[in-house]
Amino acid sequence: MTKLYTLLVFTLIFISCGEKKSTENAEQETIKVVVSKPSTGDTSGFVTASGKIEAENSADISTRMMGYVTKVHVQVGQKVNKGQLLMNINNADLLAKKAQVEAGILKATAGYNNAKKDYDRFVSLFEQKSASQKELDDMTARFEMAKAELEGAKQMRNEVMAQFSYSNITAPFSGIVTNTFIKEGDMANPGMPLVSVEGISKLQVTAMVSEGDITAIKKGMPAKVLIKSMNKEVNGKVSEVSLSAKNTGGQYLVKIDLDESDPSILSGMFVNVQFPIEKTAENAQTGMVLIPKSVLIQKGQLTGIYTIGTGNVAILRWLRTGETYGNKVEILSGLSADEQYIVSAEGKLFNGAKVSPSPSLPEEGKGVK
Repeated sequence: MTKLYTLLVFTLIFISCGEKKSTENAEQETIKVVVSKPSTGDTSGFVTASGKIEAENSADISTRMMGYVTKVHVQVGQKVNKGQLLMNINNADLLAKKAQVEAGILKATAGYNNAKKDYDRFVSLFEQKSASQKELDDMTARFEMAKAELEGAKQMRNEVMAQFSYSNITAPFSGIVTNTFIKEGDMANPGMPLVSVEGISKLQVTAMVSEGDITAIKKGMPAKVLIKSMNKEVNGKVSEVSLSAKNTGGQYLVKIDLDESDPSILSGMFVNVQFPIEKTAENAQTGMVLIPKSVLIQKGQLTGIYTIGTGNVAILRWLRTGETYGNKVEILSGLSADEQYIVSAEGKLFNGAKVSPSPSLPEEGKGVK
């Protein structure tokens, strides 16, 4: 009985060790990965700058009159056409003034007609030698004053009618309403913004360029614009180059017109701009380490990449990145040009995972899991 009990104990110990070894083998399962080395390059072929997309046409619409807002006809995000009514301002005082002007015109017209009849009569009498020169001169002066009064009354009506345009706020161009600064019942004051409109038919990029690069950028030259949030690249052309940095903190303003009209591209998006120029030898940066953006791993504010450690294990290494050049990003620290990094894996990678690497080109990166 004792021998049987001893044999049973050894059997259980053997089975337990076998299960533990099997579990360890499962945990150490090798993951097939594709590796590559960073590419190297320089920025002598182009200059980069950060910027933001904005509408070429934009306006904060205000009024020249004071009054209560009676109706707001638009909402933020609404598309409007040129001349479309946006807002009404109370114009009761203008209506009263217009009635006064119309009455003044009637009075001036009656005076003008009466003076003209008298003038014509005295001209006829003067020709018949029945009126003196002085009488004709007095009647002529009276006629000219009546004529001037009528013209003044008409011009006053034009002034009042022009004021009505400031009580009916319309869109100066077709676009989209980006903001309303006032609501019904509020008091509108002269010069105070009421509504903001941006044209959506044509977008442009405003970028700030350093003083070392601005002399090489010319109006009309092509540029590539990388939209960060969309990871999309579009072409553009330099439309304006500022030659003063007085009010821009030492940076020079450059505007680029976008060639592509895409409704998904919105005003306010941040971009990177590449100007294809030859930089001088003094400021060209050579020996740059570049890797595809698709292989980067983001964890909060940290950016990393999996490399191959001793014994073919995956090591997560944190990087400090620089400028973006197309689909590649510059590595400032954390990875050297002769080190391998993991491009893709056939399983879930983790720090310390055993891997079986095979080589690939840097351009073939598809990201890791």
